[in-house]
Amino acid sequence: MEQFRPRLLEAAAQMSVVLSDRQQDQLLEYLALFARWNSAYNLSAIRDPEQMLERHIIDSLSVVNLCGEGSLIDVGSGGGLPGIPLAIVHPERAITLLDSNGKKTRFLFQVASTLPLPNITVVNERVEAFVPEQPFAGVVSRAFASIEDMVNGSEHMLAPRGRFYAMKGKLPEDELSALPKGIKVEQVHRLSVPGCDGERHMIQLCRTE
Repeated sequence: MEQFRPRLLEAAAQMSVVLSDRQQDQLLEYLALFARWNSAYNLSAIRDPEQMLERHIIDSLSVVNLCGEGSLIDVGSGGGLPGIPLAIVHPERAITLLDSNGKKTRFLFQVASTLPLPNITVVNERVEAFVPEQPFAGVVSRAFASIEDMVNGSEHMLAPRGRFYAMKGKLPEDELSALPKGIKVEQVHRLSVPGCDGERHMIQLCRTE
């Protein structure tokens, strides 16, 4: 995966994300593990490592400085996106990766132990069923079908002044008009993702009270 280092650095610089040598190594090792495990664990429909770098890792790096501070849970984490890039860039931050698919959480355990990423906790549970010991400062997702489902499924995990961070493509006006009661849009970030022609957005939500 060493051949992808220049592209990773170029894209990170364009997004004002500073990566140490160790963080570069970890992201490339994560890419190698993702590519190796993908065929058996069905982590992504994308099979080409170069496309994985562009559409998964660089896309996730576009939000690593937009997810507030404090403990964070990545719901429906799948192959660890955006949670693992977040954990690599912010090693001081406690990040939980939650997914109901046992194969995918086994992969996440493998990544967390191999890199290693001691700030990661992996949970194999359905979103609705997981009750954390302490609520999270932030809930992030890249994979939920709708913002309404994300909020309804995970609001019980969020601290009173916490934030939801929903990664989306085109701005989903219909989803934003169907937000659950007591939830409002606080900020919308239009993301500039190097190499991505389509629209990308990060929608930040909070409680109205």
